[in-house]
Amino acid sequence: MQNVVVVGAGQAGLSLVAKLRALGHDGAITLVGAESVPPYQRPPLSKAYLLGEMALERLFLRPESFYADHDVTLRLGAPVLRIDRDAKAVQLADGDLGYDALVLTTGATPRRLADAIGGGLPGVHVVRDLPDVDAMAPAFLPGRHVVIVGGGYIGLEAAAVAAKKGLQVTVLEMAPRILNRVAAPETSDAIRALHQRHGVTIREGAALAQVEGTEQVEGVTLTDGTRLAADFVIAGIGVMPATDLAQAAGLELENGIRTDAQGRTSDPYIWAAGDCASFPWKGGRVRLESVQNAIDQAELVAENLMGAGKRYAPVPWFWSDQYDLKLQIAGLNAGYDRVVVRAGPPRSHWYFAGAELLAVDALGDPRAYMVGKRLIEAGRSPDPAALADPSTDLKTLLRA
Repeated sequence: MQNVVVVGAGQAGLSLVAKLRALGHDGAITLVGAESVPPYQRPPLSKAYLLGEMALERLFLRPESFYADHDVTLRLGAPVLRIDRDAKAVQLADGDLGYDALVLTTGATPRRLADAIGGGLPGVHVVRDLPDVDAMAPAFLPGRHVVIVGGGYIGLEAAAVAAKKGLQVTVLEMAPRILNRVAAPETSDAIRALHQRHGVTIREGAALAQVEGTEQVEGVTLTDGTRLAADFVIAGIGVMPATDLAQAAGLELENGIRTDAQGRTSDPYIWAAGDCASFPWKGGRVRLESVQNAIDQAELVAENLMGAGKRYAPVPWFWSDQYDLKLQIAGLNAGYDRVVVRAGPPRSHWYFAGAELLAVDALGDPRAYMVGKRLIEAGRSPDPAALADPSTDLKTLLRA
């Protein structure tokens, strides 16, 4: 295995090529990205960068000199047109690029509002990459009205930034509550109250019918007939794994590019990692959208490209920054039947399935996050009564 080509110049792609060199791979490495800038951090885009607190250069994951210093060919502004599996090559606009091993770290793409309901109007934005944020930044002026469609983490983080910049903010969530798909009602309640204290209007059970306007967004209409003023709209309605290249190449898909536990796709010469990849986990399959997964999974694939033969068995963790609150999440709460609340401040919510601890939401409580993550990693479940007792020192649960 000499010539490695990595398609997708984001967090996963950069992590993979850096790990390959650190492990001593001495063959050619090419990192191909569709954007015109080197790999950069995405989480600060809709927070510190949009607030004007972080310059563009500080977003870059590595200085531009890193790539030459580590003999990594960086092809920017070079979208891949197709994968030729028979020839073991990817097709770019200026010719083919052969590979011995190909890794797809293509990430995910934001869901957009349909053109039929005004999603194509100027002033309708999504939050994913640098051009998205640069396009919406001029609209963030004090006193303007923004309607954010979607009460998940993407939408709520955008709402927090808009409120901090003095905009009038309305969040629309079609489900009965914000964070309905990803968090317990207790976490939804705490985050809702946080936004309301900052002047954000949250409308739950509210479905968008139409974005109104002719040449520019002027407002929105809900399915119940309510009309809201809006100078611009942000769609925070989730993302889809970027699988077009893989699908066109005939690779197996299953909620993303289907890989085995080592990161190999249905083609033995093609691997995948990051937001675009689904992998075996606890008897099923899962696809994780997080920075840490992008790093860990990409680094594991790099090790396996070097022959390690390791299985990916993560303890997922995530975070969300909203105002001065850091929400840290360890584990996945799928299948929970009970939530144990450790009241605060700070507070934390612990998800159980029967007696098994699955996950924890720590709201401004790094100690609860750390303890919960270590318990889950060790496969240990604490006594719920001890958890709920505010006099319990959480660290003692690690010794129980």
